[in-house]
Amino acid sequence: MKDISCAVLVVGAGPGGYVTAIRAGQLGLDTVIVEPRRLGGTCLNVGCIPSKALIHAADEFFHVCEMAQGRRTPGISLSAPSFDLAACQAWKAGIVNRLTNGVSELLKRARVKIVEGSARFRDGKTVEVATATGIQVIRARDVVIATGSEAVALPSLPFGGRVLSSTEALALDAPPQRLVVVGAGYIGLELGTAFRKLGSEVTVVEAAERILPQYEAELTRPVAARLRELGVAVHLGAKVRGWAGERMLTMETAGGADERLPADAVLVTVGRRPATEGWGREELVLAMNGPFIAVDEQCRTSMRGVYAVGDVTGEPMLAHRAMAQGEMVAGIIAGEKRSWDKVAVPAVCFTDPEIVTAGLSAARARAAGIETKTGRFPLTANGRALSTESADGFVAVVARADNHLILGMQAVGAGVSELSAAFGLALEMGARLEDVGATIHAHPTLGECLQEAALRALGHAVHI
Repeated sequence: MKDISCAVLVVGAGPGGYVTAIRAGQLGLDTVIVEPRRLGGTCLNVGCIPSKALIHAADEFFHVCEMAQGRRTPGISLSAPSFDLAACQAWKAGIVNRLTNGVSELLKRARVKIVEGSARFRDGKTVEVATATGIQVIRARDVVIATGSEAVALPSLPFGGRVLSSTEALALDAPPQRLVVVGAGYIGLELGTAFRKLGSEVTVVEAAERILPQYEAELTRPVAARLRELGVAVHLGAKVRGWAGERMLTMETAGGADERLPADAVLVTVGRRPATEGWGREELVLAMNGPFIAVDEQCRTSMRGVYAVGDVTGEPMLAHRAMAQGEMVAGIIAGEKRSWDKVAVPAVCFTDPEIVTAGLSAARARAAGIETKTGRFPLTANGRALSTESADGFVAVVARADNHLILGMQAVGAGVSELSAAFGLALEMGARLEDVGATIHAHPTLGECLQEAALRALGHAVHI
């Protein structure tokens, strides 16, 4: 097989990798991307997109069930609904296929060569790819490592059989009757809530003292309340020891006692780790930042001409961060003067209700020694939220007390994920409370809550 030489070689075709390759191709760089599985990586194939499709289907089914029981929108009556997870999986697969095909088309349009197979570095400029037809050697001037991340297993509960990672959970053809979720982070609660709405008995076990420990406590309280409403059992400060029988787990409670939990399936969501093994990292001389590849403000590694983007470079391990890094790196390789200067990377938790954060919370601002002004506006005072029966939650804004520069925004509530764009834009543009307060927000929308939160921080909210 004839060797390939190129200007840019991207290893990994997840969000960070494929964006790097597309942008490099658009900038006229001869680019090759290598991926052993389907284009799009974890996010597109077995993560972000399929999970949100399942969450949407579960929400729709749950709403219909509530209508059938007379517990939702007055005036609507239905007979007993049913749910076919296998049919839902086919629909979800169609969405994924459409998007992966779209990525393929975008790469081809940018004249990027796609090589299917597993890459292994020989040195900092050369990889050999195990393809279906043999070993393909690729040499490049610049290399971008975008190998992503993988689910972390527990020693007492290795993946396989009834023990599922999020990947296997998203491929089930029927909801398990009894599901135990180990880990109350965003992945565990998103999927656990979805399966509860589809009829599973769900129990969540979390070693920390509260759910979603990475978020501020005030944002997680509405989620905890909703879990109780849905009948999800949550054990905090507890640990799963392992199997005590074919369908029985042993759990150590917060008080140190042993308790048994019935389980037809166990979903382990205790975190993700960077995929730094299996592609020849040992052949390179890369400085590490703990388990991650160390990079500078231009995503350069310790080796000349070798860059890294996405989950393999550290937290936050989010697709949109990887995409932004990839777009930047392509520009740098093409000669642009770029560096990572983002004010904030918004984070969204698609629980019920949703959580979105960007920038600093009031507590973190205070910890940094910054005097702040804060404003919070409840969804119960918003017409759009009330008219859609989704008024649990609030929108909050944090700004400097001296010049009113906005430092952070947070929200919890149904549909608030769509506010993330406004949050990010306000922070990147250096908006002040007066800027947001004076901007006309369309009525009736949830966006009005952002304006009202800014006005409240200034001391003159209108609708509360």
